[in-house]
Amino acid sequence: MAEKRTEARHQNAEGLDIQAPDAILSFLADAQIEAAKAVRGAIPSIAAAAEIIADRLKGGGRLAYAAAGSSGLMAVADALELPGTFGIGRDRIAILIAGGDEAFHTLAGGPEDDTEEASAAVAAAGIGKGDCLIAISASGSTPYAVRALEDARSRGAATIAVANNKDAPLFRQADVAVLLETPPELIAGSTRMGAGTAQKIALNMLSTLAAVHLGHVHDGYMVNLTADNIKLRDRAARIVAAISGCSREDAARLLEKSGGVVKTAILLAAGAANADTAEKILEGTGHKLRPALSAIEGSKGH
Repeated sequence: MAEKRTEARHQNAEGLDIQAPDAILSFLADAQIEAAKAVRGAIPSIAAAAEIIADRLKGGGRLAYAAAGSSGLMAVADALELPGTFGIGRDRIAILIAGGDEAFHTLAGGPEDDTEEASAAVAAAGIGKGDCLIAISASGSTPYAVRALEDARSRGAATIAVANNKDAPLFRQADVAVLLETPPELIAGSTRMGAGTAQKIALNMLSTLAAVHLGHVHDGYMVNLTADNIKLRDRAARIVAAISGCSREDAARLLEKSGGVVKTAILLAAGAANADTAEKILEGTGHKLRPALSAIEGSKGH
């Protein structure tokens, strides 16, 4: 059996433990940078995967993540931020991590081999037709991730596989395979490092591009954010002011009228008669702000 790239020895590993601290840290930093670069080679597959995610979410489906160990933590980090950053409903996101809630305390290795737990998790989450599941595994052979993907596919869900080794079993039944061909780890097999960094970047790219497709991003602003604290309410006002050209005070007032909905507040600033009218315009444009603003400008011309 060929050695997996994620288990291979790094070229700078020999004598690492007797190097000066600054030298060790330099090696570690360089290894992370090289791992991050590997994501560029996966851009076409990430683009294809993001389109699938957006399509499923737009159609009312859900997005599920399935993984174990460090890959599970990368999945959790991406999934939990989607509601706040892009306003995607928490009920539209499912996180399946080997070991369940206990994984956040111990991250034991055993559960990653538990295929029955994976099947039970997919069934309990009700993953099926209209949904999309992303399975993540550095080796690409983690039994929990592989079974979760297989079961999701058999239940009619779209499937995306993210792994760091070529010819990974995880890729065999995936609709889209995202290969992050990271170099060997400086600490052999410690995929929480380079492989995990590349996974984090790839998942961020996936979910962000999906959000762009859904109309949740406009000129680099998160126009569908959930403003549920002081910082985010201030950010929402700054976004409305920046896009509409109104003052921060007017932006805050318009956000009150819109019930805190950024896109609606921007359309009010652009001339929409009221919040209901603004929301109907957004419905007509698939909740995309740019064509909604064009529609208001066009109506002014008439």
